[in-house]
Amino acid sequence: MDSGFRFHVYPSAGAPIYLQLMQQVKFQIASGKLVPGDFLPSVRDTAQELQINPMTVSKAYSLLEREGFLARDRGQGMRVVIPPAKGGLRERRAELRALLKDVVVKAHQLGFDAGEVIELLKPMLAEIDVEKSSKEGR
Repeated sequence: MDSGFRFHVYPSAGAPIYLQLMQQVKFQIASGKLVPGDFLPSVRDTAQELQINPMTVSKAYSLLEREGFLARDRGQGMRVVIPPAKGGLRERRAELRALLKDVVVKAHQLGFDAGEVIELLKPMLAEIDVEKSSKEGR
């Protein structure tokens, strides 16, 4: 029933577990590893596997549904959907700029310079491009 996707959580990471789950789903969708129609593991299975409270998983799924990344199929679970791009290019760039500003501030706090941040981003962007290319080539 599900896509075979499994979560990994890091309690000491500093980010709340529900946010870690959300970020993983969003990354898997962006990289093409999760595609529209794929089902996520059930709340119960995920909570048991990760030994976390089911409400944490439920919160992540509900927020992803609200953001348009998931849709609830009664009796089957949460299915991946692709949210429509919000706004025009200008609005999307502004949204990305806001996210990148947070990254820049955090990188500065951690003592990284611009070159180091760019070098960390390059393989992440390349991975997404490779995954998308391989999915489109099937």
